[in-house]
Amino acid sequence: MSLRAKSSQSWIDCLQGQVIATFGRHYSVTTEAGILSCVMRGKKSGVACGDQVECRMTTQGQGVIETIKPRNSQFYRSDAFKEKIIAANVTQIILVVAAIPSFSEELISRCLVAAESENINALIVLNKADLIQPTQVAFDTLLLYRELGYTVLQLSAIQSALTLRPYLSGHLSVLVGQSGMGKSTLLNALIPEANRSTAAISLALDSGSHTTTYSQLYQLDKSSAIIDSPGFQEFGLNHIKEENLAYGFAEFHPYIGHCKFSNCRHRSEPGCAVLAAQEEGKILRKRLDYYHKLLR
Repeated sequence: MSLRAKSSQSWIDCLQGQVIATFGRHYSVTTEAGILSCVMRGKKSGVACGDQVECRMTTQGQGVIETIKPRNSQFYRSDAFKEKIIAANVTQIILVVAAIPSFSEELISRCLVAAESENINALIVLNKADLIQPTQVAFDTLLLYRELGYTVLQLSAIQSALTLRPYLSGHLSVLVGQSGMGKSTLLNALIPEANRSTAAISLALDSGSHTTTYSQLYQLDKSSAIIDSPGFQEFGLNHIKEENLAYGFAEFHPYIGHCKFSNCRHRSEPGCAVLAAQEEGKILRKRLDYYHKLLR
């Protein structure tokens, strides 16, 4: 085999790519040779949308992922039994909420803790702003998060998503949130060719239904992309160690490391700087209660 042929064969055997969709144990990977439908080598799993990988072409249009490259970040949830990686290498989560169906503040807090633990920027989008009165009530609830330094953006995806565009520039973002909040409608407004399925909500049950069953990455421009992910109703944080949990609360940051005891968990320990800050009104009791609930 000539040197040129060997070089060509090496190029086919080892391809650099990015995972742009996940379907159970099958993955779409965009490479210099085109988009490949891939599986992971052996019985391994854990590949996420946004992963940078090395893969090998097996037949035309198909391949095997050999290696997942080290991640800059990973956004995931977990319970006592398993972990669910939502997206990899993201620099921003876009947490989509709406007044109808109602959103869970606890889920918001859990998502923000997961983002903070990975140093991922977080943006809260209050969708369905065309529902004027309910949206105003919801916005008042979200003022707490604005005061904590998070951006809260109101829009109506069925009318326009243009106000969101500037916040996407330069980011690999992931859309997350409960079912029924309008993530798919928002994505379709940003990228009409995505054509994500949408569904009506149940007013009787105050909930939405799952329309997105897999994660998919869409390129917005050369420096910006967005991942749409399935909706969820629960968000476990079992993967975050107890000693690191307080870092997930942005308003705790100025006080962590200033407690009397280095292993302080900010429950009822003497000389706790976090508890003192709450007593002084610098930390809301509700947020401290969320933290204590997660500890339990």
